[in-house]
Amino acid sequence: MHNPLNALLADTAQVVLFAVIAAVVALVIGFLIGYFLYSKIRAKKIGDAQKVVDKMIEDAQSESKQIKKEAILEAKEQDLKIRNDFERETKEKRSEMQKLEARLNQKDDILNKKEINLIKRNDEIEQEKRDIDNQRKELDRKSEELAKQKEKIEKQSELMTAELEKVAQLSKEEARRQLTEIVKDDARKDAAVFVRNQETIAREEADKNARNIISQAIQKCCVDHASEITVSVIPIPNDDMKARIIGREGRNIRAIENATGIELIIDDTPEVVIASGFDPVRREVARIALERLIQDGRIHPARIEETVEKVKKELDTTIKETGESAMFDVGLYGIHPELIKLLGRLKYRTSYGQNVLQHSLEVAHLAGLMASELGCDVNLAKRGGLLHDIGKAVDHEVEGTHIQIGTDLAKKYKESNKVVNCIQAHHGDVEPTTIEAVLVQAADAISGARPGARRETTTNYVKRLEQLENIGAGFKGVDKCYAIQAGREIRVIVKPEQIDDNHTIYLAKDIAKKIEEELEYPGQIKVNVIREFRSTEYAK
Repeated sequence: MHNPLNALLADTAQVVLFAVIAAVVALVIGFLIGYFLYSKIRAKKIGDAQKVVDKMIEDAQSESKQIKKEAILEAKEQDLKIRNDFERETKEKRSEMQKLEARLNQKDDILNKKEINLIKRNDEIEQEKRDIDNQRKELDRKSEELAKQKEKIEKQSELMTAELEKVAQLSKEEARRQLTEIVKDDARKDAAVFVRNQETIAREEADKNARNIISQAIQKCCVDHASEITVSVIPIPNDDMKARIIGREGRNIRAIENATGIELIIDDTPEVVIASGFDPVRREVARIALERLIQDGRIHPARIEETVEKVKKELDTTIKETGESAMFDVGLYGIHPELIKLLGRLKYRTSYGQNVLQHSLEVAHLAGLMASELGCDVNLAKRGGLLHDIGKAVDHEVEGTHIQIGTDLAKKYKESNKVVNCIQAHHGDVEPTTIEAVLVQAADAISGARPGARRETTTNYVKRLEQLENIGAGFKGVDKCYAIQAGREIRVIVKPEQIDDNHTIYLAKDIAKKIEEELEYPGQIKVNVIREFRSTEYAK
C-alpha cells in the first residue's frame, strides 16, 4: 500500500539533493570565474610593474650617462685648475727669485760703494792725523811763547802794583776790598733792576696764563652756595603747639634735648621753634624729629625717644648716600667707606656761612679743570680737593685744627702721601710738594673768594682792614698805607728819599710775607707799593 508520508519524504529528499547539486555547481562556477578574474588582474599588474621597471631602468641609464658626463667635465676642470695654480705658483716663485737676485745685486753694489768710502775715509783720517800733529807742534810753540809773555806781564804787574800803592797810599788788600764793595753795590743794583724786569715780564706772562686757566675753570664750574647758620628754624602750625612741645612741667622739651643734644628755644616768635647747637648733624636730627612729632601730634617722652632713634638711623643712611653721591659727582672711586660717611656729614656743616660739602665739590671741580688745562693728574687734584676740608666733619668732636684732623683721617684710611699733602698745604701750613697741591690751594681760594660765597661780620671785617694798614705802616720808609678793594688790596706809599725804585720790590715782598704770617683771610691780597718823587719850585 502506497504510503503518502514516504512519498512526501522521497520528494523532499530529491528537492534537497537538487539544491545541493545546484549549490555545488554554483560554487564551482564561482570559483572558476574568480580564478579567471584573478588571472586577468594579476597579468595586468605584472604588465604595469614591468613597464615601471623598464621606465626606471631607462631613467637610471640616462642618469648614469649624465653623471658620467658631469664627472668627466669636473675632472677636466679640476685638472685645468691644478695646471693654472701650478703655473701661477711657478710664476710667483720665479718673480721672487728675480727680486731676490736684484736685491743681492743691489747689496753687492752698496757694499762695494761702502768699501770704496771706507778706503777714502781712512786716507782722510791719516791726513787729519798728520794735520793734528802739525797743529800740536804749533800749539806747543805758542804755549812756550805765552808762558814767557805771562812771566813778563806778571813782573810788569808787580811793578805797577807797587807804583800804585805808593801813589794811592793803599795796600793791595785795601784796594781790593774797596773795589769789591763798589762792584757789590753795582752788582746789587744791576741785579735788582734785572730781577724787577724779569719779574715784571714773568708776572705779566704768568698772570695772563693763570687768568686764562682760572677763568676757564670758573666758567666750566658752577656750584650753588648754601648759606646756613648754627640754628635751625622749625615752623609749627600754631602757637598752641608750643605748649605741647614743652609738655607737663617741661618733660617733653627735656626729653627732646636729652635725646638729641640740641637746645630748643621757644620764645614769643610766632609759629616757629628754634633748634640751636654747634653740631650740625644733631641739629638736623632734632629738626626732622620735631617736624615728624608735630605732624604726628603724639608728643610724649616715649614717642620722642622712638622718633629720634628712627631719624638717627635714617640720617645715617642719608649721610652715606650723600657722600657716595658727592664721590660719584666728582668721578672718583676707591675712597674708604668711613671717609665717604664723613663727606656726607659735611652737608650739614657750614664755614663762614658757606656749605662745606658744596665748597669741597667746587674745589674738586676747579682743581680738576685746572689740572686738565696744565696736563697734571686730574684724579689726584679732584681727590685732594674733595677731601681737603674732611677734618671739618668732626672738628666739633676732636681737638685740633681741621687741617690736622683731616691729615690724621687721611693717613688712618690709607690715602696716598700726595693727597695728604694736598690737605696739609691748602692753607699754606706746609709747603706743597706737588703741582696738584698748589692747584687745590688755588681752587680753595677761588671758591672762598666768590662774591657771596662767604660772610663775615662787620667787626671782623673792620678789624682785618686795620690790621692790614698797621702791618704796611710798620715798615721803615713807609709814608702812608691804605687798605682798599674791601681788603683785597693794600696800597703803600713810601718816602722817595728813603726808598729807591729797586728797594720797592723787596718792600712789597716783605709786606706780603708778614701779612701771610699774621693774618687769616680768604682769597689773596694784592700789595701795591708806590714811590713818587715830586719837585716843586715857584717863579717869582
